[in-house]
Amino acid sequence: MTDGPLVLGIESSCDETGVGVVRGRTLLANTVSSSMAEHVRFGGVIPEIASRAHLDALVPTLRAALDEAGVRLRDVDALAVTSGPGLAGALMVGVAAAKALAVATGKPLYAVNHLVAHVSVGLLEGTGVPGPAVGRAHGGLGALLVSGGHTEILAVEDLARDVRLLGATLDDAAGEAYDKVARALGLDYPGGPAIDAAAREGDPAAFRLPRGLSAGKYMGSAERPGPHRYDFSFSGLKTAVARVVEDFEARGEPVPVADVAASFQEAVADVITRKAVLACTEQGLDTLLLGGGVAANSRLRALTAERCAEHGIELVVPELSLCTDNGAMVAALAARVVAEGGQPSDLGFPADSSLPVTTVTV
Repeated sequence: MTDGPLVLGIESSCDETGVGVVRGRTLLANTVSSSMAEHVRFGGVIPEIASRAHLDALVPTLRAALDEAGVRLRDVDALAVTSGPGLAGALMVGVAAAKALAVATGKPLYAVNHLVAHVSVGLLEGTGVPGPAVGRAHGGLGALLVSGGHTEILAVEDLARDVRLLGATLDDAAGEAYDKVARALGLDYPGGPAIDAAAREGDPAAFRLPRGLSAGKYMGSAERPGPHRYDFSFSGLKTAVARVVEDFEARGEPVPVADVAASFQEAVADVITRKAVLACTEQGLDTLLLGGGVAANSRLRALTAERCAEHGIELVVPELSLCTDNGAMVAALAARVVAEGGQPSDLGFPADSSLPVTTVTV
């Protein structure tokens, strides 16, 4: 392990079957098979369909990743798998496969947290976060994770063992809100890309839409923080958009889809970036990593970069293939744990759909 441990990671928390191979901080393979096309007609991810798709895709994806990396199973130093959070059935497929591989090969297995793994892509070469010092250099590392199932702000003191949750959504995740608003506007699923495209032709100031938990008692002050100072809520925003659409339809007028999409997108990006930057400045975090599938959104990326620059915060946004769910992030986190002497998981560990972000490994 002169260049770091060689780790194979498996990800199956939702609708992507991912297998990645990492040596230390070097990415060797990142192979993903998505079942998104099978969920489109339902307008959302169907857990049973996702689980069956993982069963079909896991072995071919594993073989493709090994071929891409130019290694064999017997060459790896350790195996890793997402044990949670995520869809219970989908997680079980990956966990069962990883345990079978561990028993067959005798390799140690590390069960890791899906959300912390999203941060770990910042350890890979070329992302801009210094691996040995992540979470300890300068003022520390913050992470903003925005996806279909999660919207969180994290403080990372030590990626292998010390991650704090600063704020999270209390209802819909940002990606869920995008999907539901897209449906209301008659746009395609998944809603993120559809709304992003429509918003380019619209006016973000056309409609005044709410910014949940961003004022009054919920925010408080730096000296006396409110109960949800760093938290998010998108349910009221989603309802406000539905009311706008209903008003136009009740009057028999065409819905200005581009303007509604742009106004909605601006509201989401505004509150997310404001709270993320606020958390970084107040918690002394001078680097922010943006991850999750919604990190592909053009307005969120642009506004995050703008506000981070205004406050002297270094922004790290991994390439899009590493922002969405993938096996490379699982392998990267496990490689860090292995390098720091962390113990492998007992093979009796379960798939935990509600695994808290503060539990890095199981």
